[in-house]
Amino acid sequence: MKIAFVGKGGSGKTTLSALFCRHLAAFGHPVLAIDADINQHLGTALGLDEDTAPPPMGEYLDEIKDYLRGDNPRIPSAAVMVKTTPPGSGSRLLSVTGDNPLWAQFGLDVAGVTLLATGAFTEDDLGVACFHSKLGSVELLLNHLLDTAGEYVVVDMTAGADAFASGLFTRFDHTFLVCEPTRKGVSVHRQYRGYAADFDITLSVLGNKTTDPDDVAFLRREVGDDLLACFTQSAPVRAMEQGRPFGIGDLEPADLAALAKVHAAVDTTDRDWDRFITQMHDIHLRNATAWANDAIGVDLAGQIDPDFRLVPGLIPVARPTLDTAAAGTV
Repeated sequence: MKIAFVGKGGSGKTTLSALFCRHLAAFGHPVLAIDADINQHLGTALGLDEDTAPPPMGEYLDEIKDYLRGDNPRIPSAAVMVKTTPPGSGSRLLSVTGDNPLWAQFGLDVAGVTLLATGAFTEDDLGVACFHSKLGSVELLLNHLLDTAGEYVVVDMTAGADAFASGLFTRFDHTFLVCEPTRKGVSVHRQYRGYAADFDITLSVLGNKTTDPDDVAFLRREVGDDLLACFTQSAPVRAMEQGRPFGIGDLEPADLAALAKVHAAVDTTDRDWDRFITQMHDIHLRNATAWANDAIGVDLAGQIDPDFRLVPGLIPVARPTLDTAAAGTV
């Protein structure tokens, strides 16, 4: 399952992303975590020190494109591949587990979780680049990722409704919107509900930093049946955020129960590969018409392989290595 955590800045979406990853890993599940927020804090929330981070995928976008296009005849070079380019016959697909040159180069094992990151802004980016250029690496990976039952991909997304500025919001089986029990905290819910209405997005709300039944009642009144579970203003979580020793079993029983509800909601979410690839093609055509055809200089509609479907068994056992010296970076 591909899972997104979204929410207003400061709502605690990174913290809940990390707690859910820890929860899944404690049960022995394969977990791929991706830090796709402009503020790169998922690693520290998982237990890394502040000076340790995975290699930034956003700085190797051409290299990632060149690997994923494989022998797809519709994509003759990385130069004509954009962030929304879908897989087709000959493309290289990714699995959550097993040998994988992209995970080998960009992944970092953190307590049983494979962590990837877009990377933060650099001095060269300031004033001239958009963070969505780095998010292109995440969209490409999710488009080419064939995850199976019992595997979890958890993405800590950009804050607010900014996720709707790219096709990433359609790449998930289940999206969790983290809301504090305040008017500002729930305001983004109306935006998400409105933007997602035409895209068949499975959305649940997670209340965070609740202190009493009044907080829960407020959230229920504001977001209705979208409210799935509530997390407390947790002392163990505060200890984790301060860098003190923390284990998932340190959480209060109410928060452990909330994580179990999130887990159950994910496991009962319907996986629809046909919807996934249909939306992928739709987003690609939207981008091609809006800007990509002019930017690349070719009609990118031809990159769509209408007969290609994502089904189990498409990934070969042996995978080629990543040629880091031959590919350019951005």
